[in-house]
Amino acid sequence: MKASVLAWAMAATLGLVAAEVLGGFLGRSVALLNDAVHNLSDVPALGISWLAMNWAQRPADSEKTYGYHRAGTLAAFTNAILLIVLALWLGYEAIERLRVPVPVAESWMIWTSLAALVVNGGITLALVRGHTDLNLRSIVVHNFGDALSNIAIILGALVMRYTHLQWIDPLLGLAIGLLVLYSSINILRESAHILLEGRPRGTRVEEVARAILTVEHVQEVHDIHIWSLGGEHNALSCHARIPDMHMDQCEKVVAAIQEKVKEFGIEHSTVQLERAGLPATSGYVMPEPMRKA
Repeated sequence: MKASVLAWAMAATLGLVAAEVLGGFLGRSVALLNDAVHNLSDVPALGISWLAMNWAQRPADSEKTYGYHRAGTLAAFTNAILLIVLALWLGYEAIERLRVPVPVAESWMIWTSLAALVVNGGITLALVRGHTDLNLRSIVVHNFGDALSNIAIILGALVMRYTHLQWIDPLLGLAIGLLVLYSSINILRESAHILLEGRPRGTRVEEVARAILTVEHVQEVHDIHIWSLGGEHNALSCHARIPDMHMDQCEKVVAAIQEKVKEFGIEHSTVQLERAGLPATSGYVMPEPMRKA
């Protein structure tokens, strides 16, 4: 995905926010105003994501020896915190409106939300190609939630037009806040997992260790660490015990191990070889080192 797509999405979102603020004030709709603030939070999110996408393409240097792959994860973490705070604020405003209902102009809600639905739907479709990247996924989830909230506002406005139930508007605002809160907590949990160097989802240390043991000459593997650098970039380090052999044979064993772990989506691996029979002094990730039967 090109960074220019994010730039266009940010410009479209700014235009949408202006339209929803105008519609919210003229229509006296707290749901529209809350949705405008919700969409406004997309602007820094998209801006940070644009910056993160450009940073992630920068090569490693003497300061960032692994490169800038986690820039996107950090952006997702920041976005999630922003959205959680916003969701709590939206919930508070909606509860206040439930206590003191205000008459709403349904026509402004309908037409403004229709325009917002087109913009949010377009942004979601434009970004969905980058759904495997955590940073872009946070934006996709957010914009998809925006599109759903637009549909809910349209339906709510139609119901209000015929029933005159003014409490539907703040109830929609509360539902939007809960939707944002739920999706943001998931993004926050996953991005924090990566920033804390947790193992990639779907990868089991024991399975990787057993796969390494299938490499010829490897008798034991221990001190395994597997972590994500962000996106689809995963790394591994481990100690492998082998019989005493010539250096060129050792290099072949290391190359075979590195090729084996690529089956688990691990593209960067560091293998330390140890001579079999020596006592282990390093700590184990597993209770016992993995040995061949």
